[in-house]
Amino acid sequence: MPQARSEAVATAVPNDLESFWIPFTPNRAFKKAPRLIARAKGMHYYTVDGRAVLDGTAGLWCTNAGHNRVPIVEAIKRQAEELDYAPAFQFAHPKSFELASRIAALAPADLDRVFFCNSGSEAVDTALKIALAYHNVCGQASRTRLIGRERGYHGVGFGGISVGGIVSNRKHFGTLLAGVDHLPATYSREHQAFTKGEPDWGAHLADDLERLVALHDASTIAAVSVEPMGGSTGVLPPPKGYLERLRAICDRHGILLIFDEVITGFGRLGHAFAAERYGVTPDMITFAKGITSGAVPMGGVIAREGIYDAFMRGPEHVAELFHGYTYSAHPLACAAGLATLDLYRDEKLFERAKKLEPLWADAAMALKSVPGVLDIRTVGLTAGIDLASRPDAFGKRAYEAMERGFHDEGVMIRITGETLALTPPLIVSEAQIGEIFDKVGRVIKAVM
Repeated sequence: MPQARSEAVATAVPNDLESFWIPFTPNRAFKKAPRLIARAKGMHYYTVDGRAVLDGTAGLWCTNAGHNRVPIVEAIKRQAEELDYAPAFQFAHPKSFELASRIAALAPADLDRVFFCNSGSEAVDTALKIALAYHNVCGQASRTRLIGRERGYHGVGFGGISVGGIVSNRKHFGTLLAGVDHLPATYSREHQAFTKGEPDWGAHLADDLERLVALHDASTIAAVSVEPMGGSTGVLPPPKGYLERLRAICDRHGILLIFDEVITGFGRLGHAFAAERYGVTPDMITFAKGITSGAVPMGGVIAREGIYDAFMRGPEHVAELFHGYTYSAHPLACAAGLATLDLYRDEKLFERAKKLEPLWADAAMALKSVPGVLDIRTVGLTAGIDLASRPDAFGKRAYEAMERGFHDEGVMIRITGETLALTPPLIVSEAQIGEIFDKVGRVIKAVM
């Protein structure tokens, strides 16, 4: 049992790090050498002592338009003064409809119905629930099985970690959802090492879905959920033709295809959505992160017209889908989202990311010869750099690289296992791309 404190803390203690249980963080190590951020602007964070740290990660893949952009800040201020909150059940406010229309206009094909929530994790669980309910209202209630992919990340809700395939995110939480199966991961260092963009090898791995259909029967499978690019697992671009084959198999067997675009949405791969880059139309897209450039929590699901229409039956006074959140389409989030979409449009940030992609890839691959670098993968404005592990401490080298990057080199790096992930805001300059990889190169050499 936790030991009780000898006395209650009556007032806040400056710099008391004890109470906050930090997510996805080794708390004891952090509190010995904290990485505290006081403010941010543009491409930089600033520490509590005023030191600039170049943001090589867009926060958590989310500040695509950069930090503290004036149009977004002003929009949030205006909205807070005008309408702080409106219930999303049985009522609504105008900006929720305006933002939904703007998102639908960006999405491909007939993906034009938007259901709002507050995070990527909520978006994934929402999409899975919609898939199950859709088959139910269509008279196929036996379709309850969900298919994910090994090494997939779909947030931290029970649905998301069930279809997800990152072991450390699953192993402590019991049996999770029943009736879930997984496709194989798409990465092979043997066949794909040091690839710019989509690797040539691996499209055939989509065919494993046919094996799962034969094992379970299509009449039991509701949906397949995949990230177009595996992000949190270490930047795994899809093999050429892989997503097209998944789409074809799903169509053949009446299975819904969900693209988790929480990371890839809003410009990360040079398009509004990765579905556009790959020319594949899923049945649903989940989004979050970049929709508000991280300024206010927001997420959502974009569904195809036919899915929405299937629910629009029965008495008109009865809710068609019994699902939602207190803060769905929160006024401040909608205001931030609209201002963010304006920035993406006016500054052509999606097009900018596409233009910078070759320069970014070349800069990343320049680290290929650094001792201890086992692989580098790039697609859009993302890069994953795999480091050799120490024999007795998997992940320690990458952890030290992140610490050294922050404290000594003034660059923010994300890590997963022994992979360094780099995903800067889309406003990154050519000079800053060089600066990021120069700093990362020095960090890698220092921890080897």
